[in-house]
Amino acid sequence: MSTRIGTYLSTAADLLRGGDIVAIPTETVYGLAADAFNPEAVLKIFTTKARPSFDPLIVHIGRMEQLGCVVLELPEGAERMMNVFWPGPLTLVLPKRPEVPDIVTSGLDTVGVRMPAHPMALELLSNLDFPLAAPSANPFGYVSPTTAQHVADQLGERIPYILDGGACNVGVESTIIGWEAGEWRLYRPGGVPVEAIERVLGVSLSTAGGDPSGVEVPVQAPGMLESHYAPRKPVQVGDLDELLKAHNGQRIGMISFSKTYPVHRSEVLSPSSDLKEAAQKLFAALRMLDASDCDVILAERFPEEGLGRAINDRLRRAAAKR
Repeated sequence: MSTRIGTYLSTAADLLRGGDIVAIPTETVYGLAADAFNPEAVLKIFTTKARPSFDPLIVHIGRMEQLGCVVLELPEGAERMMNVFWPGPLTLVLPKRPEVPDIVTSGLDTVGVRMPAHPMALELLSNLDFPLAAPSANPFGYVSPTTAQHVADQLGERIPYILDGGACNVGVESTIIGWEAGEWRLYRPGGVPVEAIERVLGVSLSTAGGDPSGVEVPVQAPGMLESHYAPRKPVQVGDLDELLKAHNGQRIGMISFSKTYPVHRSEVLSPSSDLKEAAQKLFAALRMLDASDCDVILAERFPEEGLGRAINDRLRRAAAKR
């Protein structure tokens, strides 16, 4: 199979209707899409990415009429958030309809659903009679792609078509929240700041986590595994001055917010200290340093506010030992 990169929506739609997979652009990262109601097509996502079957997928819809085909009911506040944040980088984990295949939800009785803001993704979805299951278009656990070329570099000839929508303008995956035990819980920080969600809901989000007794619990949403979004080179996160002392003599690749350091390779994410710009550039910086000749990647801990939460989350998972 030879992979083509192009802008033909009709080509992507025909492949998806035929039960194949296609890489598509969204405002967050590029996704590897398949018909969400076709279990055989969805299985191709898992095999192509080498993604474990216990990690559920997000279902993407292009219009509100599709929501009823996927979701059984809307908890308090769900419609309010959809009105404010959709289309956009917010995924809601909601009770699923029985028609949604178990392979999409990893057997859970809930499904993650969102409406992407990328115009090309929305136009593609408007031309289809089904929603799309679409995790990030990369080998499982590796850095997410934010350009069509990133997808081609990672998945090569394993997919038939990459729909090129340019560089993603958010750059980190969607925020995921879910309704659990009568309250909204944060499963993954992402492209919508937690503070903005809390203002709409009028309550603080609790944080979903493991069982305090130490019993292993199922993964409730994508992106919750401890090690994820990881380059092949080792990553350490913290105070850069302290990390520099600990790695004296090594070829250092550095990710900083706004300050340039005299190291082997330096990636400054936002000279103007703009968290939105930093989030947009994060995965590309990780990818560039991973492909470089540096020995280790040192990353600054970002302000724990707004999109800084999502940046810190991705860096922490990138640094987790596998």
